[in-house]
Amino acid sequence: MDSLFGTAAAAQKCCSGAASRKTAKTGSKKCKSRSARYPKASNNPPYLPPEAEEGNIEYKLKLVNPTQYRFEHLATQMKWRLQEGRGEAVYQIGVEDNGLLVGLMEEDMKASLKTLRRMAERVGADITVLREREVDYDSDEPHRIAEVLIRKVPDDQQFLDLRVAVLGNVDSGKSTLLGVLTQGELDNGRGRARLNLFRHLHEIQTGRTSSISIEILGFDSRGEVRTAVEIEVSKHAILTRSEFTTENMHLDVFCSLCSAPFLHCKMRPLSLLSAGTTREHLGLAMALKVPIFIVVSKVDLCAKGTVERTVRQLERILKQPGCNKVPMLVSSTDDAVTAAQKFAQSPSITPIFTLSSVSGESLDLLKVFFNILPPLSNSKEQEELMQQLTEFQVDEIYTVPDVGTVVGGTLYSGICREGEQLVVGPTDDGKFRELTVCSIQRNRSGCRVLRAGQAATLALGDFDRSLLRKGMVMVSPEMNPTICWRFEAEIVLLFHAKTLHKGFQVTVHVGNIRQTATVEALQGKVRFLFYV
Repeated sequence: MDSLFGTAAAAQKCCSGAASRKTAKTGSKKCKSRSARYPKASNNPPYLPPEAEEGNIEYKLKLVNPTQYRFEHLATQMKWRLQEGRGEAVYQIGVEDNGLLVGLMEEDMKASLKTLRRMAERVGADITVLREREVDYDSDEPHRIAEVLIRKVPDDQQFLDLRVAVLGNVDSGKSTLLGVLTQGELDNGRGRARLNLFRHLHEIQTGRTSSISIEILGFDSRGEVRTAVEIEVSKHAILTRSEFTTENMHLDVFCSLCSAPFLHCKMRPLSLLSAGTTREHLGLAMALKVPIFIVVSKVDLCAKGTVERTVRQLERILKQPGCNKVPMLVSSTDDAVTAAQKFAQSPSITPIFTLSSVSGESLDLLKVFFNILPPLSNSKEQEELMQQLTEFQVDEIYTVPDVGTVVGGTLYSGICREGEQLVVGPTDDGKFRELTVCSIQRNRSGCRVLRAGQAATLALGDFDRSLLRKGMVMVSPEMNPTICWRFEAEIVLLFHAKTLHKGFQVTVHVGNIRQTATVEALQGKVRFLFYV
């Protein structure tokens, strides 16, 4: 599942294994009381949820001088956690299986982190210490817990990626913020950062986006930003996009949507990705059941009180019945780490960022959030999707010199390989035509295999472009696809000026398809029969 990223301008609103853990606990000093184990800071939880057997989170009390047999077991366990997290895992050091924050002395913590690095090297992964916190313990020396991110690109992938949709009102700063994030330079206050995102002359002349653009932000194994432009390495050499995707990279792929007047442009990627910050956008997000987080931009243009009032207004909207979101204001690095983890665990958590693309205020907190944010679907869900027959939805169609016809879109299910035979349709006469996938590219980098949930472009060779249109699907011939003119739907009426009745005409959005339809019959209070 992909995540949502909305913008709103504030100025416009005035050791696993019980035996090993038991041994480790025996060597620990006893504390005066259970509460003495808890962190002093009131905003830190006294304990974590009990460790789950599934998932990518692992608790370790300490990892000090393990035997060779024990080390091999720990390395195998790390592989499992990385697989569960689709390339990312989080280790909590100094934490018992039941979630109690015991902590370690400095010497034991250093030894445990050293062992963790050895384990990561063994499986070909990289580690980053996200944060360390002190816990209150009955000892002359302080005890600390550490949270460590383990990252390894799976052998059958080139990089870890997460798609994020950006949606907001006109002039809320969407394109400027994306320009700052992906180009690595702050804005000059007059929109210079957004120029590289514009695709048409009229966009440059008006300063407003009217099309959908795709931008990429990368993070290396140390959590440092790697933009798609001028990434310097030794001797000021330029690292190209295809070169930096061979590392243990975490890529955030931003889909910048157009402004409010172009709703028909928004709905196609929204149905694939997410929605935004106004009441209308929030309603769309609720209907599509996608997680959201909010960025309040342009805080440099208004007083602190204005920003606070804007945030309070957003919190009231998010808490309203029918929405039932839990707003979480991010004001520190620790908040950003916590927000990323909770956001992935619960769809109701809604982080709120307040920042400036001109001064750079709190911009680093958003980058920390993007770096840590894991894929929102687990390995089991991904595996189930890949077991299904191939279905690729066509979003864009191009003609590339010396390549031929190229289609861009998302693989909804199955696996697509170079040279695979698929059928595409439906055509105007309701049929499907055979074609061959000649080559595949993801984020402008060639790949041989495409998996469910991934977006890519597919070269179709000399296939006649006039036979294709946006909204078609490319599927496995085994699916034996058919078309339909009538369908039933259960709808949630968010708001409408008129009453829906038989014969009422509506616009239906199904995936990336936009089609007019007529209500033929009403069954009960919520079920409708539509004719397309």
